[in-house]
Amino acid sequence: MKSTKKSKKSEVKMEKHIRPSWDEYFLDIMKAVSIRGTCDRGRSACVFVKDKQILVTGYAGSPVGFPHCDEVGHDLRKSIDEEGTISVHCVRTVHAEQNAICQAAKRGVSIEGSTVYVNMTPCRVCAMLLINCGIKRVVAEKKYHAGAESEVMFKKAGIEFVCKHNEVESYANQRG
Repeated sequence: MKSTKKSKKSEVKMEKHIRPSWDEYFLDIMKAVSIRGTCDRGRSACVFVKDKQILVTGYAGSPVGFPHCDEVGHDLRKSIDEEGTISVHCVRTVHAEQNAICQAAKRGVSIEGSTVYVNMTPCRVCAMLLINCGIKRVVAEKKYHAGAESEVMFKKAGIEFVCKHNEVESYANQRG
Protein backbone atom coordinates (compact mmCIF):
# COMPACT_ATOMS: atom_id res chain seq x y z
CA MET A 1 0.00 0.00 0.00
CA LYS A 2 1.32 3.49 -0.91
CA SER A 3 1.70 6.17 1.70
CA THR A 4 -0.18 9.38 1.00
CA LYS A 5 1.67 11.37 3.61
CA LYS A 6 3.94 14.12 2.29
CA SER A 7 7.30 14.37 3.91
CA LYS A 8 7.84 17.47 6.00
CA LYS A 9 11.00 18.11 4.05
CA SER A 10 9.10 18.67 0.83
CA GLU A 11 6.70 21.10 2.53
CA VAL A 12 9.45 23.44 3.70
CA LYS A 13 10.14 25.99 1.04
CA MET A 14 13.88 26.54 0.80
CA GLU A 15 15.04 30.06 0.10
CA LYS A 16 17.47 30.22 -2.74
CA HIS A 17 20.92 31.34 -1.67
CA ILE A 18 22.00 34.42 -3.57
CA ARG A 19 25.73 34.72 -3.86
CA PRO A 20 27.14 38.22 -3.53
CA SER A 21 28.87 39.80 -6.51
CA TRP A 22 32.67 39.83 -6.38
CA ASP A 23 32.58 43.54 -5.48
CA GLU A 24 30.12 42.89 -2.61
CA TYR A 25 32.22 39.95 -1.43
CA PHE A 26 35.47 41.93 -1.29
CA LEU A 27 33.76 44.99 0.24
CA ASP A 28 32.48 42.70 3.01
CA ILE A 29 36.02 41.43 3.57
CA MET A 30 37.24 45.05 3.65
CA LYS A 31 34.68 45.77 6.40
CA ALA A 32 36.02 42.81 8.39
CA VAL A 33 39.58 44.15 8.02
CA SER A 34 38.42 47.57 9.26
CA ILE A 35 37.77 46.27 12.78
CA ARG A 36 41.57 46.08 13.24
CA GLY A 37 41.80 49.86 12.71
CA THR A 38 43.07 51.82 15.70
CA CYS A 39 41.48 55.22 15.01
CA ASP A 40 37.80 55.33 15.93
CA ARG A 41 37.18 58.30 13.62
CA GLY A 42 36.98 56.06 10.59
CA ARG A 43 38.39 52.57 11.07
CA SER A 44 39.32 52.68 7.40
CA ALA A 45 40.52 49.57 5.61
CA CYS A 46 41.34 48.30 2.15
CA VAL A 47 41.77 45.04 0.31
CA PHE A 48 43.89 44.68 -2.85
CA VAL A 49 42.62 41.98 -5.20
CA LYS A 50 43.79 40.57 -8.51
CA ASP A 51 42.17 37.73 -10.47
CA LYS A 52 39.61 37.32 -7.63
CA GLN A 53 42.40 36.62 -5.13
CA ILE A 54 43.36 38.77 -2.14
CA LEU A 55 46.89 40.10 -2.45
CA VAL A 56 47.18 42.26 0.68
CA THR A 57 45.04 44.16 3.17
CA GLY A 58 45.56 47.28 5.24
CA TYR A 59 43.83 49.37 7.87
CA ALA A 60 44.32 52.78 9.44
CA GLY A 61 46.75 52.53 12.34
CA SER A 62 49.75 54.17 13.90
CA PRO A 63 53.27 53.33 12.75
CA VAL A 64 54.75 50.21 14.36
CA GLY A 65 55.73 50.92 17.96
CA PHE A 66 53.81 54.22 18.17
CA PRO A 67 50.75 54.74 20.38
CA HIS A 68 47.32 54.30 18.80
CA CYS A 69 44.44 56.79 18.86
CA ASP A 70 42.36 54.23 20.74
CA GLU A 71 45.03 54.27 23.49
CA VAL A 72 46.10 57.92 23.77
CA GLY A 73 43.59 59.93 21.75
CA HIS A 74 43.73 61.69 18.43
CA ASP A 75 46.38 64.04 17.04
CA LEU A 76 43.97 66.40 15.28
CA ARG A 77 45.06 69.06 12.79
CA LYS A 78 42.89 71.65 11.05
CA SER A 79 42.95 72.09 7.31
CA ILE A 80 41.39 74.87 5.23
CA ASP A 81 40.33 74.09 1.66
CA GLU A 82 40.09 76.48 -1.31
CA GLU A 83 36.53 77.50 -0.38
CA GLY A 84 37.63 78.31 3.18
CA THR A 85 35.98 75.25 4.73
CA ILE A 86 37.83 74.05 7.79
CA SER A 87 38.10 70.31 8.34
CA VAL A 88 39.88 68.36 11.04
CA HIS A 89 42.15 65.40 10.32
CA CYS A 90 43.82 62.96 12.65
CA VAL A 91 47.50 62.61 11.72
CA ARG A 92 48.43 59.93 14.24
CA THR A 93 47.66 57.07 11.86
CA VAL A 94 48.90 55.83 8.52
CA HIS A 95 46.07 55.46 6.01
CA ALA A 96 44.81 51.98 5.14
CA GLU A 97 46.03 52.23 1.53
CA GLN A 98 49.48 53.35 2.67
CA ASN A 99 49.73 50.48 5.16
CA ALA A 100 48.67 47.94 2.52
CA ILE A 101 51.19 49.30 0.01
CA CYS A 102 53.91 48.98 2.69
CA GLN A 103 52.83 45.40 3.42
CA ALA A 104 52.94 44.53 -0.28
CA ALA A 105 56.44 46.03 -0.58
CA LYS A 106 57.70 44.20 2.53
CA ARG A 107 56.31 40.88 1.30
CA GLY A 108 57.32 41.29 -2.34
CA VAL A 109 53.72 41.25 -3.58
CA SER A 110 53.05 43.11 -6.81
CA ILE A 111 49.79 45.06 -6.65
CA GLU A 112 50.13 46.37 -10.21
CA GLY A 113 46.95 45.76 -12.20
CA SER A 114 44.87 45.09 -9.10
CA THR A 115 41.58 46.40 -7.78
CA VAL A 116 41.48 48.07 -4.36
CA TYR A 117 38.37 47.95 -2.17
CA VAL A 118 38.09 50.85 0.31
CA ASN A 119 35.67 52.34 2.85
CA MET A 120 35.62 55.67 1.06
CA THR A 121 37.24 57.53 -1.83
CA PRO A 122 40.98 57.64 -1.15
CA CYS A 123 42.47 60.98 -0.14
CA ARG A 124 44.62 62.90 -2.62
CA VAL A 125 47.93 61.44 -1.36
CA CYS A 126 46.62 57.86 -1.36
CA ALA A 127 45.14 58.40 -4.83
CA MET A 128 48.55 59.47 -6.13
CA LEU A 129 50.18 56.40 -4.55
CA LEU A 130 47.55 54.10 -6.06
CA ILE A 131 48.09 55.65 -9.48
CA ASN A 132 51.85 55.13 -9.22
CA CYS A 133 51.33 51.52 -8.06
CA GLY A 134 49.47 50.79 -11.30
CA ILE A 135 46.06 50.09 -9.76
CA LYS A 136 43.43 49.49 -12.46
CA ARG A 137 40.25 49.89 -10.41
CA VAL A 138 39.06 51.45 -7.14
CA VAL A 139 35.80 50.32 -5.50
CA ALA A 140 34.61 52.48 -2.60
CA GLU A 141 31.76 51.86 -0.18
CA LYS A 142 31.10 55.63 0.17
CA LYS A 143 32.49 59.01 -0.90
CA TYR A 144 35.10 60.98 1.06
CA HIS A 145 34.17 64.62 1.78
CA ALA A 146 37.42 65.77 0.15
CA GLY A 147 37.62 63.05 -2.51
CA ALA A 148 36.52 64.91 -5.65
CA GLU A 149 40.11 65.67 -6.65
CA SER A 150 41.01 61.99 -6.27
CA GLU A 151 38.16 60.98 -8.57
CA VAL A 152 39.40 63.47 -11.19
CA MET A 153 42.94 62.07 -10.90
CA PHE A 154 41.68 58.47 -11.27
CA LYS A 155 39.79 59.43 -14.42
CA LYS A 156 42.84 61.20 -15.87
CA ALA A 157 44.99 58.13 -15.09
CA GLY A 158 42.48 55.77 -16.72
CA ILE A 159 41.58 54.08 -13.43
CA GLU A 160 37.99 52.95 -13.09
CA PHE A 161 36.32 54.37 -9.96
CA VAL A 162 33.16 52.75 -8.61
CA CYS A 163 31.26 53.99 -5.56
CA LYS A 164 28.67 51.58 -4.17
CA HIS A 165 26.73 54.24 -2.22
CA ASN A 166 26.73 57.80 -3.46
CA GLU A 167 26.77 59.20 0.07
CA VAL A 168 29.59 60.93 1.92
CA GLU A 169 31.25 59.07 4.80
CA SER A 170 31.03 61.05 8.02
CA TYR A 171 33.05 60.61 11.17
CA ALA A 172 33.57 62.24 14.55
CA ASN A 173 35.20 65.69 14.76
CA GLN A 174 35.15 66.09 10.97
CA ARG A 175 34.60 69.87 10.92
CA GLY A 176 36.63 72.47 12.73
